[in-house]
Amino acid sequence: MLDALPLVIALVGLTLYTVLAGADFGAGFWQLFAGRGEHAEAIREHAHHSMAPVWEANHVWLIFVLTVMWTAYPAAFGSIASTLAAALFLAGVGIILRGASYALRAGIESRREQRLLDTVFAAACLITPFALGAAAGGIASERVPVGNAAGGLFSSWLNPTSILIGVIAVANSAYLAAVYLAADARRADDPALEDAFRTRALGAGVLAGAIAIAGLAVVHADAHSLFEQLTSGAALGALAVSVLAGVGTLALVARRRFELARFGAAIAVAAVIAGWALARYPTLLPGLSVRQAAASHDTLVTLLVAVLAGAVILFPSLALLFRLALAGRFGPDAADRDGERPAARALGAPLGARVTVALLIAGIGLLNVASASWAHALGLLSLLAFVVMGFLQIAPRAIAEEV
Repeated sequence: MLDALPLVIALVGLTLYTVLAGADFGAGFWQLFAGRGEHAEAIREHAHHSMAPVWEANHVWLIFVLTVMWTAYPAAFGSIASTLAAALFLAGVGIILRGASYALRAGIESRREQRLLDTVFAAACLITPFALGAAAGGIASERVPVGNAAGGLFSSWLNPTSILIGVIAVANSAYLAAVYLAADARRADDPALEDAFRTRALGAGVLAGAIAIAGLAVVHADAHSLFEQLTSGAALGALAVSVLAGVGTLALVARRRFELARFGAAIAVAAVIAGWALARYPTLLPGLSVRQAAASHDTLVTLLVAVLAGAVILFPSLALLFRLALAGRFGPDAADRDGERPAARALGAPLGARVTVALLIAGIGLLNVASASWAHALGLLSLLAFVVMGFLQIAPRAIAEEV
């Protein structure tokens, strides 16, 4: 069980990156295809301002996934990074161009420069999700063998299954972005933008679903073993959840229930990732299982402790960031509107601090000393409880009031 825990954590990080950063990439898609005229400019500006507070923070999850996989499964990570080097390099270039476009946008001096930067930004938002999706398709279709650059530099990710998943990644990004941007437009009380993104969300959702369903034929012909695993057992259940969540999200968008639609769209995408993982488990790469790929026991325990301890800072910080962004606190009229806030006192009491330390000691001890699976599970629960209790002890009241 300990061998698989980092993989579960990495998949959670991958899901968060797909749902959050995917929506950012999708916003660039709508900027590229906004058209011309005043309404098109309003669409571009709305997409830009909605993403501005959170887009950089969302890339934390990509770094997180890479770090966990590198540490916990070094042989698999080395094989993936070397064989899929071209796809990952392309995705990295897209991420850099995207960030550079954002940074340079503040210094533009003409409409021509703005159009150029917006085009570069939008193109990068298409390249990155496609390249990452194609890389995932190469892993899923078993085109990444074990070994340093053992697979084809281009054939590993430029094949029917990989191209299909890359296209689905772009379509899902556009779908997520349209749903999120429609919700932001409604909160900003802009009916014209709300209607524009509602229409785009409905169209993108139907298109993404149609591509995914039609793509099963591609997977059946190109990666038959993957098709069989996806259409049986727990993986089939996950795909069914994705379909139901997708249909439900479209219904919510049609009824203008955009806030609920955010969660429905996220569930639909997360279920697809879960289906992929369930279809291939316990195999990471051809001939390499999760247990075989895992690092030493001490390395895995140290990694889990570091991840859970870091979560004490990361999750509350991101929760506050998104709460402020969704409340419109980063708008031009939000600065200093609440005045100075008094310094906050830490929550909790001495007893709570003792319980927090006890949970940390128990978690580390159970993961290191015990060998039974139930003990490892109890140790993980202890560390999760440590994260919760630790946050309650160190979180200032100002954050609690803000959230």
